[in-house]
Amino acid sequence: MRRRSSLLLLAALAVSGWGCVSTKDIEALQAQIADVQRQVLQLQNQSPSKAEVQALAAEVSKQNQSLLKSEADMQLRIEQLSSQLEQLQSRLEDTNNRLGNLSQQIAATNQELKVFRSQQRPGPGEVDPNAPPTTPSSAAPAQVDTDPKALYDAAYGDYLRGSYDLAMRQFQEYLASFPGTDLADNAAYWVGECYFRQKKYSQAIAEFDKVLERYAGSDKVPSAMLKKGYAYLELKDRQNGSAQLKRLLREFPKSDEASLARQRLKELGID
Repeated sequence: MRRRSSLLLLAALAVSGWGCVSTKDIEALQAQIADVQRQVLQLQNQSPSKAEVQALAAEVSKQNQSLLKSEADMQLRIEQLSSQLEQLQSRLEDTNNRLGNLSQQIAATNQELKVFRSQQRPGPGEVDPNAPPTTPSSAAPAQVDTDPKALYDAAYGDYLRGSYDLAMRQFQEYLASFPGTDLADNAAYWVGECYFRQKKYSQAIAEFDKVLERYAGSDKVPSAMLKKGYAYLELKDRQNGSAQLKRLLREFPKSDEASLARQRLKELGID
């Protein structure tokens, strides 16, 4: 605009000095003015109008808002995915922990089964409860009330059938009648087991103590220690229970019962 004004002013000055210029000069000046006007018109046509500038600004603002909203939505989606990933990670860790615990329980159950089977093996003068029954000869009929073996077998069979009260009475009768036999320590142990199976843990502990005190050299001592420790733990007596299991580890470290004790202590978080 300044250029246009300058040119117009020049034209005016030229007109005011008409007497001093020739016709050729005037024509040249008129041509220059026309050229300036043409340039001004071109600039006006090429320059955007105010409305166009406002429309363009509005469009840019709209696109900017859209970009900001997309960025916010993307950020929210990323946060949601991160949260879901953390939840999945937590579930995976929980599943791994459960699988680990199940593996430990399976190993402990297998070990207990191994110990139980070893306990089922007939000891000196003891018969296999799974063996087919034999028919006593007519010359020597079985007398349960006087024959220690028959009395023990009857008690043991009742225990295997889950008749714990009956089995316990017969084992106690065996101990009262035949305290010095080879199976007396076994009978004493099974009395404790009958109480344990009935969840009478205090009575079970007392019977297992009898095994430990009266039959210190018996092969039932490790089992009595193990079940005594278990009984204390069932009574929520963690201190005595863990102490009994640790005693088992010290005195019989290579026994099957020691493996079970070690597993139980690990489950309790005790070194």
